Amino acid sequence: MAAHSTSITPVLTPERNGFRYGLITAAVLCVYTLVAALLGFFSRIEAGSLDVLILVIGSVLAIRNYRNVRGEHMSYLGGYGTGIIAALVASIILGLFFVIMTVVMPNSMDLTQVENLFGFDLSVVIALLAIVLMGAMTGVITSLIAMQYYKVQVSNPLQMLEES
Repeated sequence: MAAHSTSITPVLTPERNGFRYGLITAAVLCVYTLVAALLGFFSRIEAGSLDVLILVIGSVLAIRNYRNVRGEHMSYLGGYGTGIIAALVASIILGLFFVIMTVVMPNSMDLTQVENLFGFDLSVVIALLAIVLMGAMTGVITSLIAMQYYKVQVSNPLQMLEES
């Protein structure tokens, strides 16, 4: 009797893909934040725009990878969700890294620009929540825009629902 061998290939889920790309994006963001703090340009508010750009690139790469793996079987909400999860995971890790950096190097993590911008003292907890909120909203908007480019063009939408 011949053994029937089946190759089990793990299906890439939006959550797994988003989490993986979120970790990669978080690593890049943490390295950039550390370099910015050590070189002394962290207190410049313009330096934060590169954080947003890194977050956008991470979300788009997550959606692109999901599309490449799933091909014509990628659902719209699956791609949309993987970009949001990637940005959310990256921003949570960056926020926690920011809290650790404020404890380790309090002089290099100067929040006076933010304090002057908003007119009051900004605590570390509020900064953590602001980082997570900014990351989540960036992920939502970026994923919505990126999915217009990466969405699957299907001639029969009902067939797409049946395949998912």
